[in-house]
Amino acid sequence: MSIDCDIVVVGGGAVGAAFAALAVRQAQVPASRVLVIERERPPAWERAAPPDLRVVALSRASSRILAAAGAWEAIVAGRVSPYERMRIWHESQSPLGGDALVFDAAELGEPNLGHIVETRLIQSALLASLEAAGVEVLIGNVAALELSPRHAGVEVGGRRISARLVVGADGARSRVRELAGFVTRRRDFRQQAIVANVEVARPHERTAWQRFLGHGTLAFLPLANGQCSIVWSVGDDRAEALRALSVPEFERELTAALDGALGEVRLASGRVSIPLAATSATHYVQERCALIGDAAHTVHPLAGQGVNLGFLDAACLADVLVEGQREREDCGALRLLRRYERRRRPHNELMSAAMGGFNDLLAVGQGPAARLARRGLGIVNRIGPAKRLLAARAMGLAGELPAAARRA
Repeated sequence: MSIDCDIVVVGGGAVGAAFAALAVRQAQVPASRVLVIERERPPAWERAAPPDLRVVALSRASSRILAAAGAWEAIVAGRVSPYERMRIWHESQSPLGGDALVFDAAELGEPNLGHIVETRLIQSALLASLEAAGVEVLIGNVAALELSPRHAGVEVGGRRISARLVVGADGARSRVRELAGFVTRRRDFRQQAIVANVEVARPHERTAWQRFLGHGTLAFLPLANGQCSIVWSVGDDRAEALRALSVPEFERELTAALDGALGEVRLASGRVSIPLAATSATHYVQERCALIGDAAHTVHPLAGQGVNLGFLDAACLADVLVEGQREREDCGALRLLRRYERRRRPHNELMSAAMGGFNDLLAVGQGPAARLARRGLGIVNRIGPAKRLLAARAMGLAGELPAAARRA
């Protein structure tokens, strides 16, 4: 059977588009041999429009990956908000007291800790990079998937496409994962994240603020226009009650939940809520198929690591393709794809366990272990080497990193 292309990427979101770009730019797969399938073309990002509700906190590793994918320059030219500090505290503590955990870019000798960027801007820049390189982006839904030792077959919009490798980057409800029969584990946190953009009375000072509340977590992320993006993770029942509040009532609750750290808070957008769960595929690869990003794993959002893990997946899989080319190996061969799984799955599962632990102990925990965890925030803050190591790993400045994420 003739092979139509080398790689089909199902999912043209940030992680899938980044992998496709790296496959072309780093692994030197011809653009004509890469196809991206996206369910619908996203609305174009517009500078004049207010910031989207969906934003992400990009680590230094992620910004490097996006630069390698040919998108970072366009993202920076669009709208980004570098943040220079992060302040984390429990409701039993003061946000400005010695028991708060504070990361400061100046202490690390870095210009910032990362960037807050709208998800739509990232996707738009990546898709523009792909189309400029000559990669086809096909709009449609995958109806069928066939995996065999010799090839993979994808059916979309009545068109059948054969490939050497299919990459599932189609999110937490991955159609590729379902059709390929990957087994997943799932933990329902019985929580929802309420997301909105807000005006604050005091300057956010390019600081990311996070408070553990005893019944959830509240994060204020600084935006370029002086507003903040909030992510308020609470139990399902409390989320329903908060959604039912009038705007003034919600604003009062929100101001109190941040302990007045930024003064009076006013809504600048609507409110949406997202159910929270952690999922993990027991395997990331099969013959001719690999999962990356949310299709392979999701984590609790309290540290904003989800998309950063996905970009590391994309860069790692691109590294594996480069290795396969040197060894004259088929890009869809299981023995090659297993290298990607061995490198990424343990790290992702450790991060998921850590985020679940932070939620259980700091966000909603009670009892001796929870009290010890709260004390730990201040202890870590006073131990310089430990704090610097934590910050460096979170920023993607330390540890085993794929080529695209390393310092040039």
